[in-house]
Amino acid sequence: MSVVADVVLMMMRMIVFALALGLTLISFQSYQKRQSKRLESAFIGFAFLSMGIGLTTINSQIQGVSTEFYIVETIPFIIGFGMLYASLYR
Repeated sequence: MSVVADVVLMMMRMIVFALALGLTLISFQSYQKRQSKRLESAFIGFAFLSMGIGLTTINSQIQGVSTEFYIVETIPFIIGFGMLYASLYR
């Protein structure tokens, strides 16, 4: 049963990553149509969130990851949410 749960978890993580990439693509297309600072910040925010999700997915496959890697993994989320915050208040 553990193997099935691992497969389901990996599929769910890949779906989250695909959804994040989809949001990034949509925000980029919106920015291309109407170039504004708000849309640019939103696009950059979604791009960093996608990177954070990608790093988290990779991290889940590696055994014995150090604390430093967890710190590096968190940085894209901080930047991404910061840029989304900035896009809402510009």
